[in-house]
Amino acid sequence: MSAPPVDVAGIHAAIREDIVFLRLQPGQRLSENQLAERFGTSRTPVRAALVRLIEEGLIDVQPQRGTFVSRISLAAVRRARFVRRALEIAIVRRAAEAGLPDAARADLAGAIRAQEEAAAAPPSQASAEAFTEADDAFHRTFAEGIGLADVWEVVEREKSQFDRIRFLSLPQATPMAVLIAQHRAILTGVTDGDPAAAEAAMRQHMDEVLKVASGIKAAHPDLFAPDNKGE
Repeated sequence: MSAPPVDVAGIHAAIREDIVFLRLQPGQRLSENQLAERFGTSRTPVRAALVRLIEEGLIDVQPQRGTFVSRISLAAVRRARFVRRALEIAIVRRAAEAGLPDAARADLAGAIRAQEEAAAAPPSQASAEAFTEADDAFHRTFAEGIGLADVWEVVEREKSQFDRIRFLSLPQATPMAVLIAQHRAILTGVTDGDPAAAEAAMRQHMDEVLKVASGIKAAHPDLFAPDNKGE
């Protein structure tokens, strides 16, 4: 018996993950027919999922040529970082002021442990993916813990380009131990009820990827879109 078709949200999430984790490479052509076969569905939900990915800047449609995974834009990464920085600083400040439920604290500690396990494993695609998934869980838990899951959905939509360069930075450009230490500092500021410390730690953390962005582009020029600023 064949598996039931995947819905639009599931198709979108699966393709987005493949793009963020670079299983689908920037510039790679996508086929609606092949994707429909992969997900056991018609082309209609696949097309709807692709529209969402186009809106997020992860897919380009080139007339007379087809649909392609977009190349990474440093300008888009900067915009995403601007939005994410503002929202996440506000989230951790609120969490430090209001406090977190015990379940959220346990989830945050668990996310850090998962990152430590990924960092201790031999460098590989799998360990980088596990680290990134735990990173997302860490950040998302703050929003959910203070009842702002809908705000995290905004962050999630905005950070797609940011996520790809973040993944490329692991583990050589951005040591995992540095990111774990920053997460611990953010969590300490929140659990100590110190909004200023939580905000300062989050500011430092949000600046980390942009420190290495130009170097990553220089190392992987084929994955990046031309930048109007010449960067």
